[in-house]
Amino acid sequence: MREAIETTKVHSICGLLNEEHRFVSTRPFRSPHHTISDAGLLGGTAQPAPGEVSLAHNGVLFLDELPEFHRSTLEVMRQPLEDGRVTVSRAAGSLTFPCEFMLVAAMNPCPCGHFGDLRRECRCAPSQVQKYRNRLSGPLMDRIDIHIEVPAMELKDLTETSTEEDSATIRERVTRARFFQLKRFSGQSKVTCNARMTSRQLRKYCVLDQESIELLKEAVINLNLSARAYDRILKVARTIADLAASSRIQPDHLAEAVQYRALDRSLW
Repeated sequence: MREAIETTKVHSICGLLNEEHRFVSTRPFRSPHHTISDAGLLGGTAQPAPGEVSLAHNGVLFLDELPEFHRSTLEVMRQPLEDGRVTVSRAAGSLTFPCEFMLVAAMNPCPCGHFGDLRRECRCAPSQVQKYRNRLSGPLMDRIDIHIEVPAMELKDLTETSTEEDSATIRERVTRARFFQLKRFSGQSKVTCNARMTSRQLRKYCVLDQESIELLKEAVINLNLSARAYDRILKVARTIADLAASSRIQPDHLAEAVQYRALDRSLW
């Protein structure tokens, strides 16, 4: 209820509520176009007003074709992603808006879209692929918990009728994991999930055995990971353990979390 009230306040400021929808009862989903300006994303205009990051508060902000966004626009998201709030300063005054959202982004592996595809040849030179990837700064990617590669689907995948786990089963497992986290952080100010853990909470809830410590050390050295990426891996590993209903992080949980840092690995 607290989150719904916060979200409703933000949408009310922007005049997005009406007689039929006076209360935001579902988590928002915002997907701005890649031509959006810094002010449109963070907030602004002549009067301080919420931008897309605040309209996605307690919901999802989806950025499709991530490298196509202006680099300056992406860079201004770094602090809001870290702090969960954004301050908009204009001549009329300065206001701080909440922006605790889940960032989901998508991009092609290269300009032509076929890098790494075993069936179609990539037409991009190595320098073009590197230039395309370099549109995303290291500090920004450090703030994204999971990087995964999604291969192109084959015809048999599109036409087969067999199904894997159904959505209801997955939802039940996720709900159970969220319950574990709510219980873990009960009574702790504004921390309701693993992604928002502080450094002190990481040391308390992400204790590793010796095998896991050695595995993480090797990953940090081989991938040249930053301290922020190190923390992200621990948070993801803790969530994987929660999904497996495990009270402790096991080596396989940590190994899976490391595999979710695809963009930290070398292209060649």
